[in-house]
Amino acid sequence: MSEPRTRRLSAGMVGGGAGADIGKTHRYAMRLDDQFELTSGVFGRDRGRSLALAAELGISEDRAYRDYAEMAAAEAARPDGADVVVVATPNDSHFEIARSFLEAGISVVCEKPLTQASDTAAELVRLADGNGAFLAVPHCYPAYAMVRHAARMVRDGELGTVTFADVEHASGWASSPLELQGHKQARWRTDPGVAGFPSVVGDLGTHAYHLLRYITGLDADRLSGRLSTLVPGRRVFDHATVEMELTGGVPARLWASMAATGHNHGLRIRVFGDKGSLEWQHEDPHHLTVRDLDGATTVLTHGLGTLSEDATRLTRVGLGHPEGFLEAFANFYRDLADELRARRDGTPLPSRELTIATGRDGLIGVRFVEAVAASHHGDSAWVSPGASIQPGASSQKAGI
Repeated sequence: MSEPRTRRLSAGMVGGGAGADIGKTHRYAMRLDDQFELTSGVFGRDRGRSLALAAELGISEDRAYRDYAEMAAAEAARPDGADVVVVATPNDSHFEIARSFLEAGISVVCEKPLTQASDTAAELVRLADGNGAFLAVPHCYPAYAMVRHAARMVRDGELGTVTFADVEHASGWASSPLELQGHKQARWRTDPGVAGFPSVVGDLGTHAYHLLRYITGLDADRLSGRLSTLVPGRRVFDHATVEMELTGGVPARLWASMAATGHNHGLRIRVFGDKGSLEWQHEDPHHLTVRDLDGATTVLTHGLGTLSEDATRLTRVGLGHPEGFLEAFANFYRDLADELRARRDGTPLPSRELTIATGRDGLIGVRFVEAVAASHHGDSAWVSPGASIQPGASSQKAGI
């Protein structure tokens, strides 16, 4: 048997069954650096299909469980039980599943939005802290090297004082009523009982808001939101615009849409300061555009030897070779592995200013969704999203 400090981390998964792209993404990403071994799971409500996928993934039948409660109890009792469990199910089931594993002292990666209400999200954060578990949310975009570099530039004052930020996650994937055409993802993402009425805010807006917070280091002190449904007959909001005042009165704007006709993924952020500005687009992720006061433009490229250590440590291939979504997701899992190994082996926890999103970031995302919905129902009244929590803050600082 290998030494405990060198063996792979044991991972489990709930959800992410056949046909679920997010499940495949998590599985590919955790394998890329050979830090994790998928050893257990429940891959859907259909027992036969779950067993079939488990067998395809090389999981023994005794660790292909009937449900998440059975899995949490069994894995917690095993000496080689799961170090972490990925929750890759629709939104309405996140809380109960994540709670079962955190109560058993097992770390969790939970898809966003963390839960459907801030009180349940806060409970998950408390459970993780109280049981020595780590709770992470896979906002994977800050795991791109050039996003890390953008955040480092802002932290180091290269843009001067931030004066305005603009972020959009405007996708056209659901510009037509796919939910009426048998599209599995569209069905649950447009079901208010599963995704919530402000579906687009939980699905895409939380990613955009986290990216804004990550790069600028600023939270929304208050916001004014407007929700719309662009596809006739759709039962949830599929379009959102949000004006914000960030820490220190800095103005910002967020646009999230699943019905931005003709757009692909549609994630872009621009940050302006009194010395310069920067821009990053997900569809061209290996470039970061920087402009000075006179408008002179510099395009920084992933892999340059002059980039920050924050970017360099996430760079997998050399200059000129673009990296993409799976590599960024794998960077998320690499940082997660460092955290989990330290906890498992009793070694010092990694101390990085810029790292992955935790449960506290997930809680902030849920508060953001609630604030946008409240603002909309108050005719775009200004609403505070609640206590701000900087990434990596302790629960005492978070006030939860």
